[in-house]
Amino acid sequence: MRKQHQSRAERTKRNIIAAAAELFAERGFEAVTMREIAARAGCSHTAIYLYFTDKETLLQHISVPPLQELREELAGILANDAAPEAQLNGMCMTWIRFCLSHRNLYDVIFNVGAERVDEKDPKLEMNRLRNELFGMLMQAMRGCLPPGTGEERLLACTRIMFYMAYGIVGTYRHSPESLDELMARLGPTFRDAFRALLIGFNAIIEEGGNGG
Repeated sequence: MRKQHQSRAERTKRNIIAAAAELFAERGFEAVTMREIAARAGCSHTAIYLYFTDKETLLQHISVPPLQELREELAGILANDAAPEAQLNGMCMTWIRFCLSHRNLYDVIFNVGAERVDEKDPKLEMNRLRNELFGMLMQAMRGCLPPGTGEERLLACTRIMFYMAYGIVGTYRHSPESLDELMARLGPTFRDAFRALLIGFNAIIEEGGNGG
């Protein structure tokens, strides 16, 4: 009986997380209530609090696992012996593939409840992971810029590269094409876009010096 109860509890918990993910994607985090999540999950509006204290806790359960998955992928790219530009390009392309494979949820995974990327000690695990991912992108960017480039300039260049990748994802979020179709058709264009940014960054830095 105890095993049956545990199994039923785990199933209920999974249903609540799935319902929250669906509603957050459909209507936005702020607009959804715990009562609505409970109704979608098929449990009472009081029982849901036996599993999750609030929406923020649910958000953590939704966001942390995919962020951990992406961190492992990017860490693998950083660990290889490829040239810095190849590492950065690989990380950006991996990030795009990841987001387009989570089209309905990537905004929830990366943006809801986010703190500044230069926050030193985020309170929530999901924000620690988000900032760690950005830090990995900065690490790859550092190797692509002239020696001695200042930290402020490095941060700015990494932000701009992130804006580019995020803009690409937003452009094709609602595309009827599959992920593989999009990457086969547009992958070379995405790579050219990242390379163009790097050329521009280096030209600007060389013109104005390497400081922040």
